[in-house]
Amino acid sequence: MLTALSIRDVVLVDALDLDVESGLTVLTGETGAGKSIILDALGLALGGRGDAGLVRNGAKQAVATAIFSAPDDPDLLALVADKGFEVRPGEDLILRRVLSADGRSRAYVNDQPAGVTALREIGAALVEVHGQHETVGLLDWRTHRGSLDAYGGLQPQLLAVAAASTKLKAAEAKLAELKAQAADAAARVEEITLNLSELDALDPRADEETDLAGERALLGASEKAIADLADARTQLGGDKLSQKLGAALRAVEHARQRAGQAGAEGDHPVILKLSAAVDAIDRTMVEAAEAVAAVDAAAGAFDYEPGRLDKAEERLFALRAAARKLNTTVDALPSLRIRLREQLRMIEDGEEALTNAGREAAEAAESYDLAAEFLTSAREAAADRLTAAVMGELGPLKLERARFRVALDPIEGRRGPDGVETVRFQIATNAGTDFGPLDAIASGGELARFALAMKAALASREDMRQPVMIFDEVDQGVGGAVAEAVGSRLKRLSNGAQVLVVTHSPQVASRGHAHWKVMKADRDGLTTTTVVTLDDQRRQEEIARMLSGAEITDEARAAARALIG
Repeated sequence: MLTALSIRDVVLVDALDLDVESGLTVLTGETGAGKSIILDALGLALGGRGDAGLVRNGAKQAVATAIFSAPDDPDLLALVADKGFEVRPGEDLILRRVLSADGRSRAYVNDQPAGVTALREIGAALVEVHGQHETVGLLDWRTHRGSLDAYGGLQPQLLAVAAASTKLKAAEAKLAELKAQAADAAARVEEITLNLSELDALDPRADEETDLAGERALLGASEKAIADLADARTQLGGDKLSQKLGAALRAVEHARQRAGQAGAEGDHPVILKLSAAVDAIDRTMVEAAEAVAAVDAAAGAFDYEPGRLDKAEERLFALRAAARKLNTTVDALPSLRIRLREQLRMIEDGEEALTNAGREAAEAAESYDLAAEFLTSAREAAADRLTAAVMGELGPLKLERARFRVALDPIEGRRGPDGVETVRFQIATNAGTDFGPLDAIASGGELARFALAMKAALASREDMRQPVMIFDEVDQGVGGAVAEAVGSRLKRLSNGAQVLVVTHSPQVASRGHAHWKVMKADRDGLTTTTVVTLDDQRRQEEIARMLSGAEITDEARAAARALIG
């Protein structure tokens, strides 16, 4: 709901702040007083075309601000969020436009900078304008489906179609994916088979590269260590050392025997020294044997198999070559082998999977078609009711020769979340003419009255959300009973909604819940436009003026009281 409109320096308005009530608000005033300025300012705030001519003469900029009560409509909140603006719960929605004298403009949504396009889209969701020169909303056929569905109360059928559409899309996506995978796998079956056979022959194992690299390093070190130990054994001399020590021992023994023959016996120093030499050589022979045995034992501790290093290196090189060929890593070879086997299995079992997926897609399509058929039937019934309702509104509004219909046109191959057809409201303005789009109505007054008829018919459902509606001189060119019909429908339309109407008709003005009088005055040599909210007495006087003209008579006042009721 529009709660306030603030205008600064727009054409003849210098400063104006208006509080807007619910129900029907009528704007009256002399021709040329500036009623259209109020609507132009509101249009500017809603993202309408900004023309430098709207800036009041001598002012640097014009500012128009429209304040709406805190929105609670999910679709509107989603639109505002989609445009990148945040509206906290319970917070008013404020649309502002600043237009400079050079024609440049800036837009804001809740004081957040906005593009004019975003402002216009949000404004269009909040306000519909129906006037002499434009009818925003009904002329856009893309809104017709939503209007018909809301009128018919078709939410259950819509939800069923949307759910069936989601299921169908998922089934079709699965089928398409399986077909693509099968086609890709089939094209690569020879390559896959060859690669898999090579991997099966290679039989790569998890972490094998790390294990082989470690084994390779250890085997290389073992080979060198054994060579070092062999050199140590050579240096110890082996049997040659034992032979030399044995020869040395025998030589010393001979020397001790000769000393004894020469008379040295017992504790003779020579005998003692030679005996000590014999003992030392004997110990050396024992320790040398132990050293050789220790070196042999150390060499035996290495688990070294001749040719094992070559085998480890060959295995490692084979794994790395396979990884390079398959454009992967050695560690990934086991999982690649599994994937290749799975791809071959999918090729072998692909026909069954594709058959199952095809059957699921066909069942989903059948379910969708059934749900869409129910929706189409419900739309056709709602279209018949709406056609009758609109036709019932046309006669009293002096559109008795016009004919209205709702065209449901199927879209070939479409299975969308909102059904299988387009919905368009069409009009034939005269007998014998073909039906066409709503903008085929040439007369601006007729177009505005037809919009009123449509809105009155659509609003017959109390649960339908209605935006703020503005009718600009919808009573142009009519009077008497027709003007009375226009007024009664505007008032009926404003029940539970908000309608603003610019009117020259006393019959329409008398129906208002609130009455604004737009006046032009000269102040300090400047002409300005202002708006006065009329109380009951002044409202009666204004309607009397509309009835009698310049001179207000008692008869006019009495007629005004009768109209107001």
